[in-house]
Amino acid sequence: MSPPTVLYDAPGPRARRRNAVSTLVFLVALAVPAWWVVQSLADKNQLEWAKWRPFFTDSRAWETYLLPGLENTLIAASLAMVLALPLGALFGIARLSAHRWVRGTAGTVVEFFRAIPVLILMLFANAAYAQYTDVSSDSRPLYAVVTGLVLYNASVLAEIVRAGILALPQGQGDAAMALGMRRNQVMRYVLLPQAVTAMLPAIVSQLVVIVKDTALGGALLGFSELLASVRPLSANYGANTIASFTVVAVVFVVLNLTLTTFAGRLEGRLRRGKRSTGAVVGAHAVEELGTPGEHLGPDELGGAGGHSGR
Repeated sequence: MSPPTVLYDAPGPRARRRNAVSTLVFLVALAVPAWWVVQSLADKNQLEWAKWRPFFTDSRAWETYLLPGLENTLIAASLAMVLALPLGALFGIARLSAHRWVRGTAGTVVEFFRAIPVLILMLFANAAYAQYTDVSSDSRPLYAVVTGLVLYNASVLAEIVRAGILALPQGQGDAAMALGMRRNQVMRYVLLPQAVTAMLPAIVSQLVVIVKDTALGGALLGFSELLASVRPLSANYGANTIASFTVVAVVFVVLNLTLTTFAGRLEGRLRRGKRSTGAVVGAHAVEELGTPGEHLGPDELGGAGGHSGR
């Protein structure tokens, strides 16, 4: 049995004292502003139970305002994710095409929409739907929010896909080409499956941005998403504004934390699956791929393979 590998030196007495002092300084630096915020809210009577009671004892605040807003947020974010992910993958792969006109067109589209703020895209989409389509005024904010999110985030995801594929060793593609695979087969069967695991953290971060950016539609387009429910909740129900914003912020944190946790488990499962299985390209697969040249039999092969049977 081999001895355990030491990855780092155990801290000595001076290092432990230094770490303890650094931890204490960090906790004090964190506690001071937190205490100031709590004390300021208490001085203004913002922590009274009466201001927070509607969210804990009365279901009308949730059923009438918060849950419908959360539903619209999930609908807009889900639609944007479903459309932006394949569109971003398509443009990311197109930017790696061997044809110059494909690379140029995809690059122009990606750089154009990536340079425009997502809020401006939403406003342009809302005006376009109002003038050139028959979309009703009730559905128009949802269409505009989803369109803006898709155009912007698809362009960002395209760059993530392109960077993830280019980060792979060049020998991966060269080896697949040596087996006789065509460029699209190399991309589908060799490069993309390996790049997905590396790209997953960046993709999840962009999906979290999609969830949060739905609030822009509620701010300027009248889209009744989760954050936009604070205004009618405070005006019609008499709920405290600070308490309402705090509850909405907690809901967003839980929503995004759930998304990142799921993605983290998926990434770990993909990594474990790649370590536990060894995909080998057999002779029949090479023949199906149309390998040019003649397949050599075992008697015609030299080297270690020929000598091992003797």
